[in-house]
Amino acid sequence: MSEESANRSGVDLAEMDELREEVDSAERRAVRTVEFGNRAMVIAGAVFVLLIGIVLPWMDGQTGWQVLLNGEEAIPRLFAGTAIGIGVLGSIATLITRRWALCWVCAIGGWFASVDGLLAIWSQQSMVGRDVAATGPEFGMIISAVAMVVLAVQWFRMAWSRP
Repeated sequence: MSEESANRSGVDLAEMDELREEVDSAERRAVRTVEFGNRAMVIAGAVFVLLIGIVLPWMDGQTGWQVLLNGEEAIPRLFAGTAIGIGVLGSIATLITRRWALCWVCAIGGWFASVDGLLAIWSQQSMVGRDVAATGPEFGMIISAVAMVVLAVQWFRMAWSRP
């Protein structure tokens, strides 16, 4: 549209440039964000189950947060850290901000935490055979590991859903 024809039609070029910038800005925001839909409820439910698992006993009567703060074994302690860091805090931050990059962080971190949770369960089961006093993994650790697998699957489905 030429300047002359734009002026005749009553449209100011400054207004058109301003409108173009506004549209471009909206497009940039849309590219960086993600719409969760019903999946947000599934993720929020899995985070709630994970929180319940963290306050239940994990090993030798210690809860998940106690294992994180003063656990002696490295693998369950790492699982507690990744479950709280990625599973709870990362998921909440991603649900609030709706940032696409955080979806990928939660997806990759969730799978790391899931594998670490399975290793934590395995390490506790193998302790039972070597140590008479060992009780094995308790139900809080198992619930937390299952919740992390659900979260990892949901975050990967969310991250891959973008065309």
